[in-house]
Amino acid sequence: MTSSGALAAPVVETGVPGTAAIQHAVVAWEAGRITYVGPRDGYPGEVPFEAAGLVVPGFVDCHTHLPFVGWRDDEYEARLAGATYRDLHGRGGGIARSARMLAEASDEEVLAFSRGLTDEMLEHGTTAFEMKTGYGLSVEAELRQARLARRLAEEIPQTVTVTLLAGHAVPEGSSREAWVERATNELIPRAAAEGLVDAVDVYVEDIAFTVEDLRRVAEAAAVAGLPVRCHAEQLGRTGAAEAAAELGARSADHLNHLDAAGIEALARTATTAVLLPASTLLLRAEPPPVAELVAREAEIALASDLNPGTSPVLSMPEVLALGGALYGLAPERMLPAVTATPARVLGLDDRLGTIEVGKRADLLVLDTLGFGSVPYRPGHNPVRRVVVGGVLREEGPWYRR
Repeated sequence: MTSSGALAAPVVETGVPGTAAIQHAVVAWEAGRITYVGPRDGYPGEVPFEAAGLVVPGFVDCHTHLPFVGWRDDEYEARLAGATYRDLHGRGGGIARSARMLAEASDEEVLAFSRGLTDEMLEHGTTAFEMKTGYGLSVEAELRQARLARRLAEEIPQTVTVTLLAGHAVPEGSSREAWVERATNELIPRAAAEGLVDAVDVYVEDIAFTVEDLRRVAEAAAVAGLPVRCHAEQLGRTGAAEAAAELGARSADHLNHLDAAGIEALARTATTAVLLPASTLLLRAEPPPVAELVAREAEIALASDLNPGTSPVLSMPEVLALGGALYGLAPERMLPAVTATPARVLGLDDRLGTIEVGKRADLLVLDTLGFGSVPYRPGHNPVRRVVVGGVLREEGPWYRR
């Protein structure tokens, strides 16, 4: 397969802020990098590929919990029957259960299970995404999960970053304080020295870690030269969003219990509010104060939170549908929220997230001429063609040569 080519389309939404859609457009690339984007009558070369739908940048999913193995659908049934996330967590379910499943599976079993999910993600337009550790719950097991993430990243066409979720749950037999000590003094330095991870994350919650733990982890991450992220305000109010903003974190994620102080902190800093509507739906949680974040012009990204317990959702079109239905986001706000903004969260905005000359040729051809129809049709996959790294994949019926 070649990584060079040119694609003509009736409309191209470049994802570049302040830039209007290009009508009767061409996107061309060479060696996987975009060399031209503009009107067709300004392109001097041949155009071997014709698309009948809207072209947009590939989707960037900046919050997933891959790699993992196995599902926890019985926990969903238990929540429908009245159990809470805290109930299941306290009974050895939740994160601890996924950690046990990961420990019991071979490396090849984990990779095969996760590879099936990444293939499906590509079919739904995800051309770049984040993987997290956090299902290890020991130094060696967290490092194993990070190594598996790196191996998986080498086997798939998407661009991947790996985040060390150094504080996800307190390991069995350990105190919270003892685990933070090990994470800051051993886990983070070893993961950084081995080049396994690109960022560090902490789950701040009353069943997990504290704002002070976040500060300690952020200090260790800074020493290792790694940016920090934070699971914040999901199950209750903790002040993690303000702390994340103060620490210069790349993002604060979830934010279901964000208050006015948190909104203000995110609005005045570069910390992105990463919203996870699928987990909001499946936990039947109160939505974050999205209208207030929009009004204060905070940076917003949407992500899947793909995980086996509270968000077994990998389709970014479905995430967009939920972002509209649950959060009231308008389509024009949602396109950058799944392309350019999450690329910044992952530190990839210099190479992808928009359709610009010099960036990686990650493109989607949709079965529509208007992006608004994507969130309008939950359950429908509008992606008819994926170009990832300049390679066109899986012809669809709309496609003509």
